[in-house]
Amino acid sequence: MTRVALIAHDEKKDDLVDFAREHAAQLAEYDLIATGTTGGRLNEETNLDVDPQASGPLGGDLMIGAEVARDRLDGIVFLRDPLRAQPHEPDISALLRICDVHDTALATNLASATFLIEGLADQERQ
Repeated sequence: MTRVALIAHDEKKDDLVDFAREHAAQLAEYDLIATGTTGGRLNEETNLDVDPQASGPLGGDLMIGAEVARDRLDGIVFLRDPLRAQPHEPDISALLRICDVHDTALATNLASATFLIEGLADQERQ
């Protein structure tokens, strides 16, 4: 089964919830994990079943990175706030590095997230 991680900085959590609603039919086909607060919001505000890991400040992003290192993720959507990221929020550097090492797709904005989800759907149909 396709497995996708969802992460969002505080200022982007609303955008990720909206994205998840827009792509709910496709995302419902996937095994979804997320950092703690983001996963909690997705579970509460969408009909998706998301497995929340620890919150970002407590290492949730590192837990997701470990899943990439174990080849257990097909992609990550990490909606980051490039202008106002707070010190307590997950840093994309480590995730970017591990995704590059393991050739795992990482989307950092809504446009690339859409391509990632559509690309995974196309892969499943082949």
